[in-house]
Amino acid sequence: MTYDKLAGSIRRALLASLLASAALSAQAQDKPQDAPQDRKDATTLDRIVVTAQSREQELQDVPIALQVLDASAIETTAASTIGDLDSFVPGLEVSDGQATQTRFKLRGLSTDDIGIGTDPTVGVYVDGVYAGRGGGTVLPFLDVERIEVLKGPQGTLFGRNTAAGAISIITRRPSQENEGRIRVRAGNHDARHIDGTFNAPLNDTMALRINALHDETGGWLRDAATGKRLDDGRNDALRLAFGWNIGDNTRLLLSWDHEKLDQRSHPSIGIVDLDPDTGLPEFPADPAHYRNPFDMPAYTDVAGNDETRDFDGSTLQIEHDFEWGRLTSTTAWRHYETMNRAEEDATNRQYLYIDTNNVEDNTTWYQEFKFSGNTDRIDWVAGASWFKENAKQSSIVDLNSSSVDTAAMYALGVPIFSVLQMVADMYEVPVQLLGNPWTESYDNTLHSTAYAAFGDVIWHATDKLNLTFGLRYTRDQKKFTWYNGYHSADALNAALQVLDDAGILAAVGQDAGMPLSAEMLAAMDLAFQDPISMANKGVLNRASNSWSDFSPRFVVDYHLTDDTMLFASLAKGYKAGGYNAFSPGAHFENEDVWNFETGIKRSLAGGRFQFEASAYRYKYDNRQAIWLDTSSAVPRYVTNVSDLTATGAELSARWFPTSALQFDFNLGWIDSTYDRYVTPEGIDLSGKPTGEPQFSYALGGSYRFELNDAGSLTLSARHGHRGASRCNDASSTQGNCGRYAAFRIGGASNRTDLFLQWRSPQDAWSVAAYANNVFDNRYVTGLNQYGTTVFGTVGANVSEPRQVGLEVQYRY
Repeated sequence: MTYDKLAGSIRRALLASLLASAALSAQAQDKPQDAPQDRKDATTLDRIVVTAQSREQELQDVPIALQVLDASAIETTAASTIGDLDSFVPGLEVSDGQATQTRFKLRGLSTDDIGIGTDPTVGVYVDGVYAGRGGGTVLPFLDVERIEVLKGPQGTLFGRNTAAGAISIITRRPSQENEGRIRVRAGNHDARHIDGTFNAPLNDTMALRINALHDETGGWLRDAATGKRLDDGRNDALRLAFGWNIGDNTRLLLSWDHEKLDQRSHPSIGIVDLDPDTGLPEFPADPAHYRNPFDMPAYTDVAGNDETRDFDGSTLQIEHDFEWGRLTSTTAWRHYETMNRAEEDATNRQYLYIDTNNVEDNTTWYQEFKFSGNTDRIDWVAGASWFKENAKQSSIVDLNSSSVDTAAMYALGVPIFSVLQMVADMYEVPVQLLGNPWTESYDNTLHSTAYAAFGDVIWHATDKLNLTFGLRYTRDQKKFTWYNGYHSADALNAALQVLDDAGILAAVGQDAGMPLSAEMLAAMDLAFQDPISMANKGVLNRASNSWSDFSPRFVVDYHLTDDTMLFASLAKGYKAGGYNAFSPGAHFENEDVWNFETGIKRSLAGGRFQFEASAYRYKYDNRQAIWLDTSSAVPRYVTNVSDLTATGAELSARWFPTSALQFDFNLGWIDSTYDRYVTPEGIDLSGKPTGEPQFSYALGGSYRFELNDAGSLTLSARHGHRGASRCNDASSTQGNCGRYAAFRIGGASNRTDLFLQWRSPQDAWSVAAYANNVFDNRYVTGLNQYGTTVFGTVGANVSEPRQVGLEVQYRY
């Protein structure tokens, strides 16, 4: 961004803020400007209240390994989604290069499949409501109060699909305070952001809270041939929340969320050279000849390579207090439609063309009734829930007859459409066989219902000893369909029919010693031509299965002193059974994980220093994953089964030496290996590492300089380190780990963020400068090998460059 553009953006930001000030000051002028919570003079750490155990507790009293990210962490990293924060949470990895196909990994466990037949291993919850699968999990932050990252299986407290853990996002509620904020950011790569909050009481019992956001970027990567941007986009979001204290004992909260995402799909950079004479890559591709993607130009010839999402959701929560406890009813509805059409060959050559398109329509309903209460000795929670999901998905592969011709040349030794075109030209038959669209698709539907009943009791056996017993029963019912028709290529098939009618196909087939007809060529597929798919072409297949699970947890915590707690727990998590979306009839059972954990939580120095440390060991059985089998001429997705075991340790600490200075530190170590695993290619990985890095850490700190009548200046710094992945013998086939001559995938990575903010004396105004990835560390994050065994093409994904910008904010 040029200086003039940046200055113009800041002037517009100031103007917007002044207008907001004028509009809102009438309501705020009589309100005293109290110092915010983070400006207080106390020298003890803030009391961190979490709801990790379905009840409000102080962080230091919760016998669970969890990390809390508050609003300050979101602000000082200019984070837009949870994917911007994973570098600072050891053990958590969020792969959100494609926002509608996000993958979460926690303590080495993840689900790589984005099909609707498979559920995630990490559960994401927003205000207690399950967010479902990847397409609806990574939404822009709107008025987030804190994020709780619960590590380890959470089957009892959160239910299904939390085998690795849960991410709980808590938003702010409407209050009886008049308050508002508008914030504008402008940064490099034409990044522009504006968001605002307005909260106002409607009367003594009702309040309304409104949040809106607009975010856009021009992107940092351009097509080397056309100059057009390859990663630009915009995102708009709106949240409305209505709070009503109906009576002394009854409270209602109704919220509605809307989001519209429209951006380019993730760019892929080609890393194989094309022969200057033939225009073809080396075939088969030789990894020893892969080029460094940071030295290569980027190309795409995908028309409409867009990623879009339209999301709407609503939640109604009613709480009522009885003499014996509290009843909470949560009712939620969510709907989204997504489309993600992405470049796969990383070239702009028609004869190598291939793209994939994931289209999904998803609707969920959720109802939970939760009862809670406590006595001098018992603290209990019990309830029941119902979850329903209806989803439709089309997994589409787009080629054209020219690229299919290239694949035929490699697979059969004959570029069949080129030969037929030559013969047609010889006999002056007016047909065009090359360059015609060719589409293949797998279409799936899912109708899923889950019922659950749960209970969790904390028994205060003594003043120092607490025993916790929890159990959840869940029953999943799923109905699934598969439909895979023959390829669609109307223009090509019409031309082939002309040749068939003219007798040319039969003549060419006779010369080649094989029958050849338009009907036979119309039944030829490229992407979905494995034996099971070919045997079910044009057939609608159905399946219906049910799975049940009991998920217990047992916890003991002992308070040596008021400042020191020891704990140990044994808990089970599970992931619901499901289906392989690309293999009609293929289903798999529940996945189970048992985790034993022991740790300590302690406060020192009069509460100015707190730390938690824990060690754990888990065993994951029947882990079923979708694997890209590259042993065939055309890659295909298959289901494979493995068992694994992991041992790990984690440390989290917070230090507040003075009222102006604070630090935090988090460390994770894990040793994760397969117990039993043979890949579809026949590679035995038993006893080998699963790929998870052993070490990762994050540290942060901030210092506030008081400028007396000139306000204050706060400098925040945060650094995250993820160790090198422990590659195994099959990593290179999946393109997610490996060392090549020109680059490495899965090496150690680092990210450092800086944030400098000035606040006016009464905190009405603030101006900030930020830099994310200050040292511009860049990494190759993965390879796109879908077209490798077909055309010899290989694309690489790379991480984003440094982001810098300025921010102006007004609040009252």
